[in-house]
Amino acid sequence: MLNSAHHSDNHQVVVIGAGQAGLSVSQALQQHGIRPLVLEKNRIGHAWDQQRWDSFCLVTPNWQCQLPDFPYDGDQPQGFMAKAEIVTFLRRFAQHVGADVHEGVAVQRLSQTGSGYRLLTSEGEVRAQQVVVATGGYHTPRRHPLAERLPTSVLQLDARDYRNAGSLPEGPVLVVGSGQSGSQIAEDLFLSGRTVHLSVGSAPRSPRMYRGRDVVDWLDRMGYYAMPISEHDDPRSVRAKTNHYLTGRDGGREIDLRRRAIEGLHLHGRLAMISSDRIRFADDLSRNLDQADAVYCRIRSSIDSWIEKQAIEAPSEAPYSPCWQPPDGQDPGLDLTGEPLAAVIWCTGYRSDFSWIDVPVFDGSGQPAHDRGVTQSNGLYFLGLPWLHTWGSGRFCGVKDDALYLARLISLRLKRRDASQERLECTALLGS
Repeated sequence: MLNSAHHSDNHQVVVIGAGQAGLSVSQALQQHGIRPLVLEKNRIGHAWDQQRWDSFCLVTPNWQCQLPDFPYDGDQPQGFMAKAEIVTFLRRFAQHVGADVHEGVAVQRLSQTGSGYRLLTSEGEVRAQQVVVATGGYHTPRRHPLAERLPTSVLQLDARDYRNAGSLPEGPVLVVGSGQSGSQIAEDLFLSGRTVHLSVGSAPRSPRMYRGRDVVDWLDRMGYYAMPISEHDDPRSVRAKTNHYLTGRDGGREIDLRRRAIEGLHLHGRLAMISSDRIRFADDLSRNLDQADAVYCRIRSSIDSWIEKQAIEAPSEAPYSPCWQPPDGQDPGLDLTGEPLAAVIWCTGYRSDFSWIDVPVFDGSGQPAHDRGVTQSNGLYFLGLPWLHTWGSGRFCGVKDDALYLARLISLRLKRRDASQERLECTALLGS
């Protein structure tokens, strides 16, 4: 509950969201002597705990978890934290930060006032001079438009609602979407012994280990993760790209859908049609797999070039060669009468929902218009968005730098505001 003191106009900064982004900027602000009020609609770690499947783990190594004054301190820096470990890590960070966090308080409306911002919350009204929105960018699952045509007998889940194979009814499962979530969930089901169909889209894939190191290690050394989005050829396209699929499962490894196909996982092209008795797929499976492999090979090639340029001694590897090709002919699709589906899991991405923010800071697609999180509305900022500034902006590895940047800016602006207010008061006093 917010007490009466929190209903005043005296808050210098309110942070909305207590995930890694909100807690990071809270820690950074406190280093400048600013103690923000942090509002979290759920519990700290809620999304990691309640919106991930049981076998979920990070796809980036633990050593990349570098929150402000709180680097990963476990005994497996090259490992990949599982779901429960991530939640523990985040809650430990919250204790380290010691910010004024109020859990279970949802911000229902954010609007601008003459002197700052008004937040209508589930516990009443709050006023602030500056506001940091740290709610991430993945809010509402985006299902394929054909989802509504599935028979009611088929269970439909979004990726965030899947837990494990045993929680689904008996029978074949269709996973739609082959990004990180889709490929990992399809693997989880397949390794559990289920009959799995995967509708493969345009998601790229990445190597896990290459020439003696984790690819994340190579790309970090090459400066890829620190590269601002402004230095990419097409920033809009970069922000829209699907994440490369690979996994931290089993100590970290690649996901090779072609290899899984040999083992019995059924691969299909994009979803094309759903009727009462059949699901059909587009004839693009070969193209989609080839495009994913092309990205895979480009990553390897860029590492090769860097190794050569830096004159680094590293073991060589054989060129990539695909181990499986889709059979010739039209994919017959799935006969829902002959072998009814038990479930469809939609791994087709998320869209942002900032409809509760009543401040004109959005572009035509409903995304915040900003420069490294700084909007045109004085005192309103965003943090933790995918590609806010770099690849790591929405992750444990890059949110720190963005948080430190915003904290410095907020501190300077508050000092200028206080100095301006002091000058006004002195002028009024001299004139009286």
